Amino acid sequence: MSNHAHDLSPDDILIVGVGMTPVGEHWDLSIRELALHAITAAREEAGGLRPEAMYVANMLSPALSGQSHLATLLADFAGLRGIEAMTVEAAGASGGIAVRQAYLALRSGILQTALVVGVEKVTDRVGSQVDAALATATDADYEAIQGITPIAQAAMVMRRYLHEYDAPEDALGGFSITAHANAVHNPNAMFRRAIKPELYQRAGKVSDPINMFDAAPIADGAAALLLARADILAGYSDKPLVRVRGSAASTSALALHDQKDLLFLQASADSAQRAFASAKLKPADVDIAELHDQFTILAALSLEAMGFAERGQGWTWAANGKIGLQGELPMLTFGGSKARGDVGGATGVIQIGEVVRQLQGAAGENQVADAKIGLAQCLGGFGATAATHILERIGTT
Repeated sequence: MSNHAHDLSPDDILIVGVGMTPVGEHWDLSIRELALHAITAAREEAGGLRPEAMYVANMLSPALSGQSHLATLLADFAGLRGIEAMTVEAAGASGGIAVRQAYLALRSGILQTALVVGVEKVTDRVGSQVDAALATATDADYEAIQGITPIAQAAMVMRRYLHEYDAPEDALGGFSITAHANAVHNPNAMFRRAIKPELYQRAGKVSDPINMFDAAPIADGAAALLLARADILAGYSDKPLVRVRGSAASTSALALHDQKDLLFLQASADSAQRAFASAKLKPADVDIAELHDQFTILAALSLEAMGFAERGQGWTWAANGKIGLQGELPMLTFGGSKARGDVGGATGVIQIGEVVRQLQGAAGENQVADAKIGLAQCLGGFGATAATHILERIGTT
């Protein structure tokens, strides 16, 4: 029996397999092939464990790949015919919501094992087709129809943030600089190049005040997690195990104009508060965090909403080095969406996979010392959906 058995209860949910593909432009791979690479790696790490159910996180397949019914397609292609399978869509929060559904099913005891797969394939389409697909995450009747895009939403909120808190124009650059520095040693990252503050400041605007380093590039990629109840895993492994200690999700208004406070992500705050409560922890207990940095303004607002930073001070955490690998709250430790690449609905699955690697002590050059508690939060729309997971290492490295 595993020497960690005394640390576990039968109802604990463990992440026993992780698979992640490089993020980039995979012209030679279809969406099913990308997913298969991640599924195969996760199952191999879990000793070939066969899942009873599969939850597929995806946002853009119907629009860009012409493929609905994705979960059944992937189950078939992965040699898992007969298992329960469903696709979960919550825009950029799809991955976190899919993990949440798997977690709930396992905690109920109805399932013993579950596979979560996040996958996006976007580079087969370009330009307006991709922009139109991304805009489906906004309110179609009142935003998308007027030509609003996610980056335009972020630009308006960022401008208000800089004005409201009297922050400098380059206030949010620290998030991008940190992300790019950490991506250098991540073989799965799209952009493995560090950037200096001067380069950030000189970068061209893509939607004023957002410059090219404030917005993450959308790309192809996949990740898979194999989750299992602790009561079926006696003797599974002598390496550090990782359990899901807290899990929660929440929503707020979808349309930006319906949100009560443009500078406060209510769903982020609510889901984090519930996750901390279920884990019986507080923000100060977290050793590493992966936040949603599709836009740098989202990273700052997330820090504030979850209770790490005071309102209006999220940007200072990046500017003052608090989020670096040796900082007070290491985050974006593999490059985040900005440098690793934004994989849309798969983001939450990749984030959790990256936190698992940190807690296992398997993060290589990017390893955060003595990381025991990790947090991952992904967002859908401009914070309209939020899924938060708190993970814990069982045993020692």
